[in-house]
Amino acid sequence: MAALTDSTTTVAVIKARVLAFARERDWEQFHAPKNLSMALAAEAAELMEHFLWTAPEASRAVAQDPVKRRKIAEELADVVIYALEFANVTGIDVAAAIEEKMAANALKYPVEKARGRAEKYTEL
Repeated sequence: MAALTDSTTTVAVIKARVLAFARERDWEQFHAPKNLSMALAAEAAELMEHFLWTAPEASRAVAQDPVKRRKIAEELADVVIYALEFANVTGIDVAAAIEEKMAANALKYPVEKARGRAEKYTEL
């Protein structure tokens, strides 16, 4: 099988692979939304751990270090895998959810108010 890349692989293909992986191992019995959301949070924390106590600019260098980058990519993959399995279990269409959320964010963060600012929408 050819290597998967962002530019050639759909979300549907990745969701199907994640689902097949879980089904082959009979793990769906453990994949309640509660458990998957907790696993997702745990993996996100493991991703954050690579940047703990690092200044923002230094974190960019950490993410580019070849050895650390491989470990960071593994943690990011774990986060995305759990998020996609959560979508599988709950029947959430990831692309539609992202599109809807981006539209809502565009209303909360209009370019003319939010450009270059990090404040929450209630503070703009």
